[in-house]
Amino acid sequence: MDEKPARLSVGVVGAGRVGPALAAALRLAGHHPVAVSGVSEASRRRAEALLPGVPLLDPAEVLARADLVLLTVPDDALPDLVAGLAGTGAVRPGQLLAHASGRFGYSVLEPALRAGALPLALHPVMTFTGTPVDVQRLAGCSFGVTAPAELRTAAEALVIEMGGEPEWIDEAARPLYHAALTIGANYLVTLVAQSIDLLRASGVAEPGRMLGPLLGAALDNALRSGDAALTGPVARGDAGTVAAHLAELRTHAPETTASYVAMARATADRALANGMLKAEHAEALLGALADEGTR
Repeated sequence: MDEKPARLSVGVVGAGRVGPALAAALRLAGHHPVAVSGVSEASRRRAEALLPGVPLLDPAEVLARADLVLLTVPDDALPDLVAGLAGTGAVRPGQLLAHASGRFGYSVLEPALRAGALPLALHPVMTFTGTPVDVQRLAGCSFGVTAPAELRTAAEALVIEMGGEPEWIDEAARPLYHAALTIGANYLVTLVAQSIDLLRASGVAEPGRMLGPLLGAALDNALRSGDAALTGPVARGDAGTVAAHLAELRTHAPETTASYVAMARATADRALANGMLKAEHAEALLGALADEGTR
């Protein structure tokens, strides 16, 4: 296939936070968004903000108008959506169908493939807000790309046109790939939100201002050095400090103790494995964590 796809008419099924942003990026590259489907009022507002002038239609009509269809619905809804569209004859031979799910490769599009569609999995490794800023954030954003070998060039070219950087992910590796991103991004938000709550409870008026430089440095160090960037009481084997933390959490924020213990154990394992945490210090530390686990 040509390295640079022809100008395509683009449709979006599922006007969540991702689909309209991808279509808007494709519009900047010269493609032509022609239809979008969305049910909720929030979806309709997002479509109007990011794709002004593009009509809101039902999914079958979107497929009827578009050469490239972005299926941007929640992961669990994707298999039934694809089966329904293929089963009703909405899919055309030669039509490009691309989903943006991290979990799935292109095999989830098998019903559409049997109808003659060309399947692509194009997952942007980015968190989305549903606002125009998302289009700007796609510049330099990695995309997890999975497609049949004969469509690889076209898939990668579309990602590049959206401003992204294609990263090939094998079909069988998609769930592991997505689990890695979930740990790194989604759970990071939970940990930061817990830290903000605890700082506020301790009397810090602006937790975000305090955490910003610290977390920015920690992230930068971790990306550069991996486990060697570990600091803090667990890496040092300060069992007394960890026990004091847990006592405070039990009193003031018991809902956070389980995540503290889980992360402390995982940190201790990694610190032991790389030699940062000495075995003689680990015993007392792991004992404090084990005591908490029996409560």
